[in-house]
Amino acid sequence: MTKVVILAAGWGTRMRPLTDTRPKPALKIAGKTLVEHNLDQLVGLVDEAVIVIGYEGNIIKEALGEDYRGVKIEYAEQKEQLGTGDAALAALPFLDHEFLILNGDDLYKRTDLESVLEVNPCIMVKEVENPSGFGQVVCEDGKMKDLVEKPDNNVSNLVNIGAYFVNKDFFEISIKKSQRGEYEITDYIKNYISKGEMCYRVAENWDPVSYPWNLLESSEHIFSEMEQNIQGELEEGVVIKGKVFIGEGTVIRAGTRIEGPAHIGKNCVIGPFASILPTTSIEEECRIGHAVEVKNSVIGKGTKIPHLSYIGDSVLGENCTLGAGVITANLLLKNRTIKTLVKGKSFDTGRRKLGVVLGDDTSVGVGTSFMPGVMVGAGSVIYPHKVIKENLEKNSKKT
Repeated sequence: MTKVVILAAGWGTRMRPLTDTRPKPALKIAGKTLVEHNLDQLVGLVDEAVIVIGYEGNIIKEALGEDYRGVKIEYAEQKEQLGTGDAALAALPFLDHEFLILNGDDLYKRTDLESVLEVNPCIMVKEVENPSGFGQVVCEDGKMKDLVEKPDNNVSNLVNIGAYFVNKDFFEISIKKSQRGEYEITDYIKNYISKGEMCYRVAENWDPVSYPWNLLESSEHIFSEMEQNIQGELEEGVVIKGKVFIGEGTVIRAGTRIEGPAHIGKNCVIGPFASILPTTSIEEECRIGHAVEVKNSVIGKGTKIPHLSYIGDSVLGENCTLGAGVITANLLLKNRTIKTLVKGKSFDTGRRKLGVVLGDDTSVGVGTSFMPGVMVGAGSVIYPHKVIKENLEKNSKKT
């Protein structure tokens, strides 16, 4: 048995507006936070997890407590968000000899984690078709030879996926801030490379969760492992097709159709005559009303969508309130990919289908329509009868 360090302290700026109010590893899919999904894969492989928290860290502490399925949980605090290297160093007082380090906002699979734990020191990499924008790893004869951060010209199709099995001597050197003003964990890795010690393993599965729409992609993989379990009440005329999870206290009203894979949490009310279509995740205490259709979307806890609305390929935060007849357009003409704003700049999502992303506590008036790829900051108020074409950047309580 060994320890795992999970880095969960960052701002998650590329995930806004969902991270306006919570850290990225605390975002939920199918009833569990991202960090819980990773801990599920680690049960039996580690006996203790050190979670490095910072921005809104209490949300993670409340979700996990001091024990998760037999894994002891301890918390190290990164007092300032000064990069992944500084975050990892914050865990040092809790560490013994060897330990696994994981990004808290990526999703890993158990078989790959078992593989990287076979040899120390070791990095887990993934072969990808387009390595642009990733740290690229050059490997030879079973050893890691170089790590190049986002080169202009690709040097390898193996990319760094933020999983390292290392020793306490990982921190034997002092590192300096990078050009972007942060301490990078990759500088510690390069010290191992210089000594010719770093082995590697190629992962079969890896879900980077960098942007809001990545939650839609990751949910497909999470649903593939989900078990059918219907605990709620089904009224007359409800149709269930495919693999579906329905939590305790949830009522599915008459005439509603649910096509799996789909997850509906505890104490929800769905319908009557609603349509919940594949790869939809609805968290607890939601209200999905008469003749609402939800497709391939993530709906946060306590969100209300009363009636006659369409939500497609979208991510809605917690405690959002939508008026009747809200429509999310999710497809552009001529098969164009959808662009949106990331950190204030236009960004091509690479997706042909993407609806709206609403931060927590957003209110949307009756009859509002959203064009594809709109991002709305937490606490926004959207007036009715308005077609929303532009992204609304975060200001508190926008109207």
